[in-house]
Amino acid sequence: MLCLSCYILTMNIAKMTKLPPVEIGFRLDSKHPVIPLTMEVENAGCAAPHAHPRGQLIYASSGVMRVNCATGIWLVPPSQAVWMPPLMEHQVYFSAAVSVRNLFIDPSAVDGLPGLCCVINVPPLLRELILRAMTFDENYRADSVEWRIMMVILDELRQLKPVPLGLPLPQDERIRQVTEALLVAPGDSRNLEQWARQVFTTPRTLARMFVRETGMTFGAWRQQLRLLEAVKRLEQGESVSSIYLDLGYQSLSAFIEMFRKTLGKTPGKFFRDDKE
Repeated sequence: MLCLSCYILTMNIAKMTKLPPVEIGFRLDSKHPVIPLTMEVENAGCAAPHAHPRGQLIYASSGVMRVNCATGIWLVPPSQAVWMPPLMEHQVYFSAAVSVRNLFIDPSAVDGLPGLCCVINVPPLLRELILRAMTFDENYRADSVEWRIMMVILDELRQLKPVPLGLPLPQDERIRQVTEALLVAPGDSRNLEQWARQVFTTPRTLARMFVRETGMTFGAWRQQLRLLEAVKRLEQGESVSSIYLDLGYQSLSAFIEMFRKTLGKTPGKFFRDDKE
């Protein structure tokens, strides 16, 4: 298994407050299919990789979360939430002050939800339902208004599609040498031929291995990494003009077009809409 802590997007976790696993995640109770939990955290992260039998929807009303699991890195801005299936080992990090809204979903209620970790959009209706759920006692009755709202939340979650804010991670040692170097320096502009020489293989072999290990071409994987890095820096208040140069783009227009084609919005509109 990959070391999850090796794949954090330029975060200093040594000084973060260490959070233990939440006990609710281990509570099996089909009479309470969805259990809400509100957390206020700042500069904090999971003490260690962990998994629990309940699935978990993690939504932050402000701030960017980073979620690591064995298959990838997921970056979650305020307009999205991350879905973590039952028994999926993971770690979550909050580099700033974040208001976290969690929904822990019993295994009996996860049918129709994704089987892998993913990021989903949180439209206005779902957002309001999640915030309403945070006012409920976790021991609500099966015939109550609270129970019916939880059923609506599950129906809404089953309609949502994953959004492209994840980064799949390889296990092959040669590919990992490349991806680890790029994680440290996303703006590294070396091409496939140059990386192939670095890891003592041929460009064709390296290209095939990237697709086999990550499901993405080398170019697509690097672009996805740069997108995640851009989202992180934009949330921290950096200007678009400084980010695109650091990430290896030749022009501002090329960077904005990449962002828009992938996430459906320009960088400026992406974060303005999150705050509206």
